[in-house]
Order: sequence, then structure tokens, then C-alpha cells
Amino acid sequence: MSDVVISDPEASATGAPSAPHVPGEQGLWVFLLGDMVIFAVMFVAFLVDRAKDPDLFGAARESLDLTIPVTNTMVLLVSSLVVAIGLTCVRSADHRRAAAVFATAMACAILFVALKAVEYVHLVHGGDGPDSNAYFMWLFILTGIHLSHVVIGVVVIGILLLRARRAVRADGRGRMFYEGGACYWHMVDLLWMVLFPLVYLVA
Repeated sequence: MSDVVISDPEASATGAPSAPHVPGEQGLWVFLLGDMVIFAVMFVAFLVDRAKDPDLFGAARESLDLTIPVTNTMVLLVSSLVVAIGLTCVRSADHRRAAAVFATAMACAILFVALKAVEYVHLVHGGDGPDSNAYFMWLFILTGIHLSHVVIGVVVIGILLLRARRAVRADGRGRMFYEGGACYWHMVDLLWMVLFPLVYLVA
């Protein structure tokens, strides 16, 4: 993580040597890394339980309809790309375009939440609620905690959208907030990229 650097756009504009820096604040990275460690522990616990009863986990996984999870995967990938584009627009002071791009990212995040709610309703009505067996208990725990991160992400992206509309410059504290918000959303995307194959695909 320490080798991720971003050139300072203000320095580049004045012709001065760019000053590399870690995106966002250091405290944010402590939070993000700690959050990923917690998810890693839960992933290990899931794998341990799956090893105890592979037949049950395999049969339950094969009974799933993957339409919504696959769609949500594509939605998150698009949203992560869009957030990166929005951050680039902010750094180049193109706030109008940045606002439009962040609005698209927010729409993707809301769509993810809506589709996940539909998936939960479908599972519960089909008799596969969190109390049906160990596999579905873990599915609801892991995806539910991730969903809470997405909901927080909707708020974060909404704030980025408002700041872009107000043309808040990406320098000083403003830069750190834009970059911090983008880093948080990329973490949400990264966690899903691990969670999706682990829970929905791997036998």
C-alpha cells in the first residue's frame, strides 16, 4: 500500500516538481486495512465451516440463481471505474463532469442495494433464509455486512457529488476527502470481488 502514489495536480500546474503522496489520510488506510482483516477472518471461518460439511455447502450453493449476484458484480465494477473517472475529473478541475460521473456511481450503488434486497426476499420466500442451514447463514452474514458497507458508500459518494457540484477544489483537505471517498469505494468493490467467488462460485 505504501507504494501507491499520486502526483500533486497543483504542483504540476505551476511547473513545480510533483510531490508523491498516499491517496487520502493515513488514518483512513488504518481503517480500511483493519476492515479487510475482519473480512479475512470471516472468510476463513466460512471456509472452516464449509470443510466440515462440504456436501451441504455444495448442494446449497448449486441451488442458487446467480443472475442477481453476477449482475451486482458488473454493477460494482462499473461503479468503481466511474468513481476513478470522477476523481480524475476533480483533479483536473472539471467539476461539472465530475458531478455527473459521481451521480452515475451513486446510481450504481443504489442499484446494487436494490438488487441485493430482491435477492434476499427471493431466498427467504424460497425457504433459504439465514436459519435454514450453515451455508445460507454465512451467505446472509457476509453479504449483509458487505451490504452495510455499500449503504455507507452511497452516503460517501453522495457527499462527493455535493462537493463536486459546489466545485470544492481537490487540494489540501479537499483532495484528501475526494481521494479517501474513492479509496473506500474501491475497498467495497475489492471485498465483493473476493466474496462473490468464495460464496457463490467455488465448490
